[in-house]
Amino acid sequence: MSIIDNRKAFFDYFIEDRYEAGLVLEGWEVKALRAGRGQIREGYVVIRNGELFLIGAHISPLPEASTHIHPDPVRTRKLLLHAEEISKLIGKVEQRGYTLVPLNFHYKGGRVKCEVGLAKGKKTHDKRDTEKKRDWERERARLMRNPT
Repeated sequence: MSIIDNRKAFFDYFIEDRYEAGLVLEGWEVKALRAGRGQIREGYVVIRNGELFLIGAHISPLPEASTHIHPDPVRTRKLLLHAEEISKLIGKVEQRGYTLVPLNFHYKGGRVKCEVGLAKGKKTHDKRDTEKKRDWERERARLMRNPT
């Protein structure tokens, strides 16, 4: 079950591969995500010292869930992956010009997971082609429903 989707990532990037990563979250963040108060549109993933970190994801705190602490909605959050997956991602990002983008947050076994995509940036003409294809599919579906 998806909590948050990053639809802009599919418009801006060609997604080559997907990885499911765990997230290091605080209690108030989990409560806020369950209430649907998260946003990952401006989020991105960086590699520091052989570890992955999610930067720019915004989780708005609930007023009743965070009374005794002062939450930071855009704090840097650590992503948890197996060591061989991290080394594979580091090699692809550093050598081949790929980037890592968060695609969605979802639940798995009661825990919040982040799906990370290994992506290559789209050029402007690629974005236009994607938009044309999407518009054509929409128009074709409309014509199939109402053939007049």
